[in-house]
Amino acid sequence: MGGICSRKRDQQVMEVDLRRGGVSRRYCRSGSTKWLGARSLSSKANHCPGGGTCPSLMDLCINKIREDFHKYNSFSNLPRDISQQIFNELVDSHCLTEASLDAFRDCALQDVYLGEYPGMHDGWMDVIASQGSSLLSVDISDSHVTDNGLRLLKDCSNLQALTLNYCDHFSEHGLKYFSGLSNLTSLSIKKSSAVTPDGMRAFSNLINLEKLDLERCSEIRGGFVHLKGLKKLESLNIGCCKCVMDSDMKAISGLINLKELQISNSSITDIGIAYLIGLQKLTTLNVEGCNITAGCLESISALAALACLNLNRCGLFDDGFEKFSGLKSLKRLSLAFNNITDACLVHLKGLTNLEYLNLDSCNIGDEGLANLTGLTLLKSLVLSDTQVGNGGLRYISGLNKLEDLNLSFTSVTDGGLKRLSGLTHLKSLNLDARQITDAGLANLTSLIGLITLDLFGARITDSGTAYLRSFKNLQSLEICGGELTDVGVKNIREIVSLTLLNLSQNCNLTDKTLELISGMTALRSLNVSNSRITNEGLQYLKPLKNLRTLSLESCKVTASEIKKLQSADLPNLISFRPE
Repeated sequence: MGGICSRKRDQQVMEVDLRRGGVSRRYCRSGSTKWLGARSLSSKANHCPGGGTCPSLMDLCINKIREDFHKYNSFSNLPRDISQQIFNELVDSHCLTEASLDAFRDCALQDVYLGEYPGMHDGWMDVIASQGSSLLSVDISDSHVTDNGLRLLKDCSNLQALTLNYCDHFSEHGLKYFSGLSNLTSLSIKKSSAVTPDGMRAFSNLINLEKLDLERCSEIRGGFVHLKGLKKLESLNIGCCKCVMDSDMKAISGLINLKELQISNSSITDIGIAYLIGLQKLTTLNVEGCNITAGCLESISALAALACLNLNRCGLFDDGFEKFSGLKSLKRLSLAFNNITDACLVHLKGLTNLEYLNLDSCNIGDEGLANLTGLTLLKSLVLSDTQVGNGGLRYISGLNKLEDLNLSFTSVTDGGLKRLSGLTHLKSLNLDARQITDAGLANLTSLIGLITLDLFGARITDSGTAYLRSFKNLQSLEICGGELTDVGVKNIREIVSLTLLNLSQNCNLTDKTLELISGMTALRSLNVSNSRITNEGLQYLKPLKNLRTLSLESCKVTASEIKKLQSADLPNLISFRPE
């Protein structure tokens, strides 16, 4: 949640990973699996002189080289895995510059992640391309690279993954340099006007392509004829492309190995969906926000391999869902923001393999939940903004494999929470509702496995925080807009497992709160916005070396003081407010 913890009910929910809340592009890393497994050493446990685990010789060497990297003109004589880790460290710590990058020329790096890295432009591409046939993965998202810079990659013949999301300085001519990269298996070019039907001709030679992401590309209508020969393509994302029409679905109908298709918020209708019937290997289909009717549900039900289906915001009613009885493989189903009622849930009774069900903002009441009692494999259930109340929870109480339950903006009160006491596998619970008080929190103390607890808007007081000490495994806690003071934070500080803490809109919190939580060294995200915290209180955050995001909006805190703290004591802090 942000500084004011508002939840915009009209804001579109994109459910690619189906987690609540957005994630910065900075963390949407793409690249080879090997690269992902060898990321920054700075995320490892701190090694203090007074004790702790002894760092490896490799760690010591790389950290020393990183500290003195400005003394070296070249790392090309080092083993590739060492130069790769040094490179990763400099990127993660934002110490890499155009000048220092030259030391990595001809180092045979396999993976170069510079997505959203400040100052990235054509001048960097010569060194990147010098890695030659060793280069496997490149991410230069949100950079100023032009056609000239992309031209340098044409000789990196073994490149497998290329990510150019949010780049707007190259043209369709730059895409032509990709035509010879026949080993590419993954290509992502989100939100680019350079991807035109003519520019997409270059894709026709990428015969080994397995994943293509063109989300938010506004000029791609008619270019899908160039994808017909990509028989290995398994994943295609053209979500949020209003230009995409039914005829484009006809063009890709022959991609029989396609397993994942994202066409959300496009101009596709029932006719376009009908073209997909031949894609019998399709396991994931996202048509959120498309102009479809009950008529297309029969076409969808013919896709027997479907495991994940997103029909959010399609304006659907109860009609047509009787066809879904054949979708026996379905594990994830999203029906949020539709006009369905309890009558629709009758047709979901046979989907016994469901593990995730999203009914957010549907016209669902207590009695409709009786149809869910047989869905014993359910791990995640979203009932926010429905008419569900205490009575409906009796049907949920038997779903003992539930790990994630969202009851925000429902009629559930303190008394109803008693019915949840048997959900011992519950890890995440969202109760952001004004009718939940300290008494309701007391009814949850048996849920000792909770990892995430969201109490936005709940009337939790200092006394109620004492119950939080039962949740020994809690990693994420949000108590926004409550009635907390520094006294209540004394109980919260005992939950040393927390990595995310959001106490915004508790306007009586002072600098004392920061002093109290100074021992919670696992924290990676902290939000104490709309409080009485001042610059003087920032000193207490110095021990929180793992902190990556900090929000102190509407406090008596200045950006300059936070920057001083970041520079001197919080090396991992990459996002803060006020900025």
